[in-house]
Amino acid sequence: MKELKKILSYTRRAIEDYDMIKPGDKIAVGVSAGKDSLSLLFALSRLRRFYPVKYDLCAITIDLGFEMTAYTPIADLCKREGVPFYVVPSTIGRIVFDVRKETNPCSLCAKMRRGALNGEAKKLGCTKVALGHHFDDTVETFMLNLFYEGRVGCYSPVTYLSNTDLHVIRPFIYVPEKEIRRFAAGVNLPVIENCCPANGNTERENMKQLLKKLEKENKGLRQRIFGAIKRGGIDGFKPD
Repeated sequence: MKELKKILSYTRRAIEDYDMIKPGDKIAVGVSAGKDSLSLLFALSRLRRFYPVKYDLCAITIDLGFEMTAYTPIADLCKREGVPFYVVPSTIGRIVFDVRKETNPCSLCAKMRRGALNGEAKKLGCTKVALGHHFDDTVETFMLNLFYEGRVGCYSPVTYLSNTDLHVIRPFIYVPEKEIRRFAAGVNLPVIENCCPANGNTERENMKQLLKKLEKENKGLRQRIFGAIKRGGIDGFKPD
């Protein structure tokens, strides 16, 4: 399949550019049930069939506690791919929206989800946690930090967490979101609609729309921003 080959090409290049996978690694893929994380899970599962560095995979979903979330289709996908799947129950949704009543819930929610994900990965004996942040996420994160925090920064392709002795890797940093969307639809991934109350009403969504507008007036803008991140060596990114 053409879409799979393209996704695997992007993924392999990022893995090799940043030495993301070592022999014998056990990698936990954080699966939110969206297109990005499910595509990453599928790509890493298929890549291990021929990649010269051998590694193991598992998938972990942190259940935020929202009603009407069924993970059976994801469990079925993992079974077909031979990937162990773990669902971790939590009350993160209730804490963020009902107890804390956060007006800007994304930061706290993300922090709590990361803690739960890393804790489960450590318990399962994993050495790496893989997240589905892609090319567009990278540009948006850089711009969000600039606009809302007044700093030049981004997440890193590879991050070492000393408190858990885990490495966080982002193998999709070269993959444009439109390619993921096309790929997820093409292989019929069991994407579950985001039921978060804040979905579509966040600073990230606002930045996505702003960049979309600016891109219409300045073709190639995202590529130039991403290139600047790499040439500037921002948070571990490297120039070509």
